[in-house]
Amino acid sequence: MALLAACASGGGGGGALGNRDRDAVDALFADYTGPSVPGASVLVIQDGRVILRRAYGMADLGRHIPATPATDYRLASLTKQFTAMAIMLLARDGKVGYDQPVREILPELPSAAQPVTIRHLLNHTSGLWDYEDLIPDTQTVQVSDRDVLALLVRKDSLYFPPGTRYRYSNSGYVVLGLIIARVSGMAYPRFVREWIFAPLGMTAAVAHVEGADTVLRRAYGYTPAPAGFTPTDQSVTSATLGDGGVYTSVDDLGRWDEALSTGALVDSATLRLATTPPVLPAEAATQYGFGWFVDTYRGERRWRHTGETSGFRNAIQRFPERRFTVIVLTNRNGGDPGTIAERLADLLLFRYDSSLPHLP
Repeated sequence: MALLAACASGGGGGGALGNRDRDAVDALFADYTGPSVPGASVLVIQDGRVILRRAYGMADLGRHIPATPATDYRLASLTKQFTAMAIMLLARDGKVGYDQPVREILPELPSAAQPVTIRHLLNHTSGLWDYEDLIPDTQTVQVSDRDVLALLVRKDSLYFPPGTRYRYSNSGYVVLGLIIARVSGMAYPRFVREWIFAPLGMTAAVAHVEGADTVLRRAYGYTPAPAGFTPTDQSVTSATLGDGGVYTSVDDLGRWDEALSTGALVDSATLRLATTPPVLPAEAATQYGFGWFVDTYRGERRWRHTGETSGFRNAIQRFPERRFTVIVLTNRNGGDPGTIAERLADLLLFRYDSSLPHLP
């Protein structure tokens, strides 16, 4: 793959940029720079080539390990892209249908979920309860996917009738992960490894289960505190998989981006379906497809997503018609990688820099 060669030769300096652009990029990451702060890794791809590949700050403050473009961050909700792709692969092979009721696969779900289909889960229009609203305040043990299912089983109601409204749902993507496992006969981590990560050469990517695998170049999460940064790498919701459990690097996400551009996993018609938000009643319009928000920015069609979990903030933005992608991964609470990604698009794609290097 051409991109792999570009990643290998790109180094840490983003040699394709001029000095002025490099200085503007570095200014955007000033808060992530230095040996005493959690870091960030960034990759920018244009026309199939890496034009910026850099890292700032530290992946592990305790062991003084700097961040690099190969550092593996917890993706949080960027994981939903892979869960959606896994469902698309199963649908391609006739194992599931987008309009199939989920209770045909998970009959233990409550009767209120009878109208919910796989498409509703993908689009966040299912009305399933957010499992974070159902976790007891006294919970100290991490919640697993099976625990989420048990919480939903006990809640025989929905926020709204399926397909009538949009409400972002981590529960929906946990349930999709369970569907993937039940239909394929493989645990979710194995399925995404064998059907997505390995075919694309994403050797760092893993749907992480503590004690069952190793994140080789792992970044640890932190929260700003008066005296520096406090480790906050895990929470009670950090063990679920389909909604946020993948760790990987910006380098591997570059390989993922190439697969989306070339149709390496599914054909263009399937990707059009995945990036076409459903039609809802006018007061309930949505921009969400299958694992992606889809909108326009500066007149250009954009696929985007952010990810937030304990100690991590991430963003990806793709402009498919312009063949331009920005990926920003960080290992701290706070900050705004989504805005940084936009500013990088302003600078490197739209050549608009009157607001740089300052964030609003």
